[in-house]
Amino acid sequence: MSNIIKRSFERMLEDEQIPNELYNKYSVKKGLRNDDGTGVLVGLTRISDVVGYEKDEEGHVMPCVGRLYYRGIEVSDYLAHSQDKRFCFEETCFLILFGHLPTKQELEEFKEVISHRYHLPDHYLEGSILSFPSKNLMNKLQQEVLMLYRYDKYNPDSTDIVDTLEKGINLIAKIPVIVCYTYATKIHSYDHDSLVIHHIDPSLSIAEQILHLLRKDGRFTPKEAEVLDTALVLHADHGGGNNSTFTNVVISSTGTDLYSTIAGSIGSLKGPRHGGANLAVRQQMKAVIDEIGLNASDDKIKEIVCRILDKDFNDKSGLIYGIGHAVYTLSDPRSEILSIKCEELSYSKKRHEEFVFHQRFAEIAKEEIYKRKGKRVCTNVDFYSGLVYDLLGIPEDLYTLLFVIGRTVGWVAHNLEDKLYGGRIIRPATKYVGHIKSCEDEDGR
Repeated sequence: MSNIIKRSFERMLEDEQIPNELYNKYSVKKGLRNDDGTGVLVGLTRISDVVGYEKDEEGHVMPCVGRLYYRGIEVSDYLAHSQDKRFCFEETCFLILFGHLPTKQELEEFKEVISHRYHLPDHYLEGSILSFPSKNLMNKLQQEVLMLYRYDKYNPDSTDIVDTLEKGINLIAKIPVIVCYTYATKIHSYDHDSLVIHHIDPSLSIAEQILHLLRKDGRFTPKEAEVLDTALVLHADHGGGNNSTFTNVVISSTGTDLYSTIAGSIGSLKGPRHGGANLAVRQQMKAVIDEIGLNASDDKIKEIVCRILDKDFNDKSGLIYGIGHAVYTLSDPRSEILSIKCEELSYSKKRHEEFVFHQRFAEIAKEEIYKRKGKRVCTNVDFYSGLVYDLLGIPEDLYTLLFVIGRTVGWVAHNLEDKLYGGRIIRPATKYVGHIKSCEDEDGR
């Protein structure tokens, strides 16, 4: 950094501070959050609902069992009635996009629409993916989504509702394929591994397609596909207030194209405070297990939990990743469902002991956080998703990308809903709290 930039930056830090008390003085909601931690209402939706707390007559937040609804249907109830279905995620996409569960005929037709869109444009694989490998696959996916704008033969800038829906379904189908091919290209170019590119199989579900394209032998078990399918369902949407979905709607409100909004959402999801948290959990738990072992006593687990909270272990942030959520209090329904699938898979992979350790760690961590902060917390979806992906043999490079694959349908649905019923550019305000100066007041003039 040059001296002029360093000096100027240091002066700015000294002279232009914004004290915390000014947020209270002007009733500014830091991070769009109310004083009790709840989110500031910024819109209306009929797509999904996240219930993590209740309020008493005085308006105080009361913890409750978490519930997640897609179009008014509780996700846990939906999955309980969808046992042994191969295409739960596709059915969920239909529900989120169109507001009702499809009939058998509608689902068959929708599956066909998806499968016809798996294939990438002619020469796209060679010209855009294989020729331009990238170490960071989230950034690469942003580039590829924007590249699809170029291959859109019909008006790519159109924000017409039907056009946006068509483009959105196209992205839902193509993003999983792009993710798998960009990963194969990355490990070939940077890890010097063999390049294995499988052809698309139109008969496969999105979850099956991912496993088919990622594995060198292209094989997978029905249980593996079922667990990945469930994970995609649980990531499909989480209300309009989560960062990446809100980002999508904010960008879309300017009247720009869908490709730009999806690329923006991917950028949002890349952050470790949002979609990148599942990788942080996996790295944390590997570090813990390496330190104390799977057979550690409860006292040993408590000791390392305290070390994490005291900023003396892992990344020394003082955070226990995967424990606690901005909305859910007593439980995160996604975590509850995924933990069941995780346990089922752990038996077949002969790694049940590792799953049990995660459970023990979570309970002790929740107890210690309550002891220190007086706050009831729960495991969130990220706590088990990293272990699930590891049990499936999915590389860590792809953990957040799987979140993208699941969440794309939610981004598209909220984009459409805002086009239909919002219709105004999202433009909140900020309060100027700096000093009024004249040029004569400034040094060096």
